[in-house]
Amino acid sequence: MADTGSNMHSRRSILGLSLASLLAARGADAQPTKIRSYNGPPITQLQVFKAERKLYLISGQEVVKTYRIALGGNTEGRKQWEGDGRTPEGAYMIDFRNANSAFHLSLRISYPNEQDVAQAKAMGRKPGGDIFIHGGGGGAILPWFRRDWTAGCIAVKDREIEEIFAMVRVGTPIFLFA
Repeated sequence: MADTGSNMHSRRSILGLSLASLLAARGADAQPTKIRSYNGPPITQLQVFKAERKLYLISGQEVVKTYRIALGGNTEGRKQWEGDGRTPEGAYMIDFRNANSAFHLSLRISYPNEQDVAQAKAMGRKPGGDIFIHGGGGGAILPWFRRDWTAGCIAVKDREIEEIFAMVRVGTPIFLFA
């Protein structure tokens, strides 16, 4: 009987250790989610001041949060055509949220509008598009040593785009100033 009891005890110990190891391994491999929740005041607009390199999230008349940003490599003036490296200026809206962005998370700005299309067409060019507020992506060291590094987008740090993504909804107006 002692033999059977010790075998059963041994099997239970092995099973228990195996289960504990499996749970510990799953916990070690589990990645924290980049999608956060937000239960503060609704964000009613975003304002970008390119010269200041600042993004403001606003609820009503109150600034809820401020972020330091990087812009397109050619910061003078409004975006005119695809590939000019400029960040747009004007009134737009957030029209898409991308949780699978190559740049961690991203919010698309509704550029180009009709005026942007007409302006580029008058110059014999395409207006471009795919202008986003996004993170750095990839978990790599970000190029913050360069002041402006995007192709015309607005970049923040990954942990910051997680906050912004949680706070901003599709349809939120965004105003981009020089």
